[in-house]
Amino acid sequence: MLLGWGGDAFTLAKERDLMILTRNELIEALQAHKCIVKFTKVNGEVREMPCTLREDIVPKYERKTPMKDATGKNQNTLSVWCLDKNEWRSFRVMNVTSVERLVAF
Repeated sequence: MLLGWGGDAFTLAKERDLMILTRNELIEALQAHKCIVKFTKVNGEVREMPCTLREDIVPKYERKTPMKDATGKNQNTLSVWCLDKNEWRSFRVMNVTSVERLVAF
């Protein structure tokens, strides 16, 4: 579950009075907006990553590692286009502590 606020998918979480985004709502928000996702990396370091899944910004993703389950998705991680590195990056969904819609980048 993910903390979130702001428009679109974030509003769905707010309407539930939980301020929590599901993985699918996070994907929806990232497909519509640039966001800052704050999460704890595997090594314990905290990272604030400006990222998106907007089709007009991201290049085609070429998988370098094998798929994890029968649906072709690893439900524990999410691959996103990192705006400050201009590369595909991923994070563990359960390690996300906040998501904020990015106004300008």
